[in-house]
Amino acid sequence: MIYVLLVVAGWFSIYAATYDYDHTSMADLSGRAGMQMIWIFSSVLIGFSLLMIESEWYEVFAVWIYIFVILLLVVTIFIAPDIKGSRSWLVLGPVRIQPAEFAKFATALIIAKVMSAYKFELLTVRNMATLLALILLPILLIFLQRETGSALVFLTFFLVLYREGLPGVILFSGFAAILFFVLAIRFSSDMLNAETPLDQFLILSLIVVFILGLLLNYAKGRHHVKYLLYGIAGVSILAGIAFKIIPFNLCWVVLAVIICILFYLLFLFAKYRASTYLWICVFALCSAGFLYSVDYVFDNILEPHQRTRIQVALGVIDDPSGAGYNVNQSKIAIGSGGVTGKGYLNGTQTKLKYVPEQDTDFIFCTIGEEKGFVGSVAVLILFLVLILRLIYLAERQKSVFYRVYGYSVACVIFFHLAINVGMVIGITPVIGIPLPFFSYGGSSLWAFTILLFVFLRLDASKSDRL
Repeated sequence: MIYVLLVVAGWFSIYAATYDYDHTSMADLSGRAGMQMIWIFSSVLIGFSLLMIESEWYEVFAVWIYIFVILLLVVTIFIAPDIKGSRSWLVLGPVRIQPAEFAKFATALIIAKVMSAYKFELLTVRNMATLLALILLPILLIFLQRETGSALVFLTFFLVLYREGLPGVILFSGFAAILFFVLAIRFSSDMLNAETPLDQFLILSLIVVFILGLLLNYAKGRHHVKYLLYGIAGVSILAGIAFKIIPFNLCWVVLAVIICILFYLLFLFAKYRASTYLWICVFALCSAGFLYSVDYVFDNILEPHQRTRIQVALGVIDDPSGAGYNVNQSKIAIGSGGVTGKGYLNGTQTKLKYVPEQDTDFIFCTIGEEKGFVGSVAVLILFLVLILRLIYLAERQKSVFYRVYGYSVACVIFFHLAINVGMVIGITPVIGIPLPFFSYGGSSLWAFTILLFVFLRLDASKSDRL
């Protein structure tokens, strides 16, 4: 029922976003609403077909489905035409298919297959390496297609691994890396003083704070943190006095503190033989290395338009008529909707086509303008109910395969929702991923339908066996 509501609401939103006097009928196949109607009917047929397949087949053919999709991604790199800077679409006559969308389903299946193996243990080196390879391979291939947004979606599978026993410190490390990246880009041009770069000082200081926090959580005795705090306080007082006399780069002081902490942690490791201290050392070293690699990654790996979008989102540059145009117009459209909106087909920003991609990546601004705050919240609540329902169904599964796959579906939908809405209202960079069941496009709708209906079939099979 939720699926039907989302798909129908998406269809009406696409019609509203593309409405003009040349395409007044929703069933006009020359317009996007008419084409989306075809995608909806075909998706319903696909969904019912998936419900007819024996649930065991998905587990049996998981490996072959993954291999097929990976080969499809490889082929796409070489034969796909360049469309808006990316090579991610296979053109089959009048139809364009994006294999990256279906790779999410294939990856969810293969992860569930691997983790459901007899006596599987997540935290062994071999199993972790296998899962990392299965997740990173499609990410690499999609990056080679220059489709960064779709590649980043696969990072959400680490949330699934966390549910199955992945240590929280690994997710924390990922959060720290994102925070370090944002700080490095946001404050890269600012100075604490004539000698000290603000971004480096902030990140190095955060590394010290994170080390202390990890010690408090995972170390055996908190007296170690007390000794470190005494040492850090003493060094800070001496550095402050010295800085008043002769100004110098304070980053060297913080870096020296980190080095001393590392030696102290290695001493504790040698004394107590507790691997916790060693892992905290690794975290600190990786964090420092990440800090000094951010500039290289930002300048040499990301595309120019991606760098500009990130800088606009972080407020480093202001480009309302260039890279920030989409987001600026989207926020104007959403803000103009007020509490209850302007009414269906009455959105001025939408009708005058001020927002580019307003029927695909930026379709949420159409909802905000025409239905206002109330309509936007209603859509978000509908998605929330769907995600919570998926989590509930996944949690009640006795089969590891069914549970892992169910969580994968919930996490993929959540990531798409959070990032898409975030970029439309300007709190995340524009990376070009669709809003599930709303954005125009057959590949996206088919992929989400397959993800969802396969899990519905898996959950139904539990009842079949009762």
